[in-house]
Amino acid sequence: MRDAVVAGVLALTLVALAVGTEAHAEPAVIYSTGGKFDKSFNEGAWNGAKAWSEETDESFAEFQIDSAAQSEQALRNFARDGKDPIVAIGFNHAAALAKVAPEFPDAHFAIVDMVVSGGNIRSIVYREHEGGFLVGMLGAMASETGKLGFVGGMDIPLIRKFACGYIQGARAADPTVEVLVNYTGDTPAAWSDPVRGAEIARTQIEQGADVIMQAAGGTGIGVLQAAADAGVLGIGTDSNQNGLHPGRILTTMLKNVDVAVYETFKDGVAGFKAGVVSLGIAEGGIGWALDEHNRDLITPEMEQAARQAADLIADGEIKVHDSTVDGPCPVQ
Repeated sequence: MRDAVVAGVLALTLVALAVGTEAHAEPAVIYSTGGKFDKSFNEGAWNGAKAWSEETDESFAEFQIDSAAQSEQALRNFARDGKDPIVAIGFNHAAALAKVAPEFPDAHFAIVDMVVSGGNIRSIVYREHEGGFLVGMLGAMASETGKLGFVGGMDIPLIRKFACGYIQGARAADPTVEVLVNYTGDTPAAWSDPVRGAEIARTQIEQGADVIMQAAGGTGIGVLQAAADAGVLGIGTDSNQNGLHPGRILTTMLKNVDVAVYETFKDGVAGFKAGVVSLGIAEGGIGWALDEHNRDLITPEMEQAARQAADLIADGEIKVHDSTVDGPCPVQ
């Protein structure tokens, strides 16, 4: 009798351990092209995963793709290995995720920057046009030539949304300002070509631009370098890039991808909810950076204008045109 009781307790203990192990599956993140340490989009995702890991003392798996063709294999391998949740960074994972997720209905997936339908998929998108508006205002207020630049990475609707918000904000501060807009390519290679980014920035500077925003991933590092070398101001994107060239980067449009990854890892399996999550200024997903590296570049008037505009956007009193859903950009 005693042996039977002991055996029963042991069996229950093993079941409990198995359940606990399943509930605390190791999460995973798959980065986009452009490099894990791109000082921008991918690195923001890594920062979020690292923050979760340091807080929980748990590990996470990661993989860096060199091309979109590797996405499907990475997603499937992580799902087969029991990683959960699996977070894909960037729109270029969308097609692969739409194919792989139904194959693993008990696994949980998230994707940043694209909406993919599925009962086990969380789609995290950002209202980048809101942040573009804020830094566009600051750029116009800082410009001495009345001419701004914008260098985007891959020419896609997502990056055109950045540019449209940027122009709207610049025109709100100065209706006469001119904005030069260029993109570095139409393939994923556009995200990892800092030399090309620097070339475009120098051309815009020659045309009179004295404030240039980059929204180009790793390519944007070249944009900011060229601006600093020429003595004009750059504007960073995604992760805070103010410290790359202190005193020469006006501000950074913050796209808090780190928060999206951290929260998804934190939710884990038990707290995971599928569906679309839209993050903008109101939710703390979008903002602009003010720190010791750019404090002297931002006047009290500029800071007040940006903070007031942020509050009005968050409250819905300022409607920033979203060129991905509201139609073509109304300003050029």
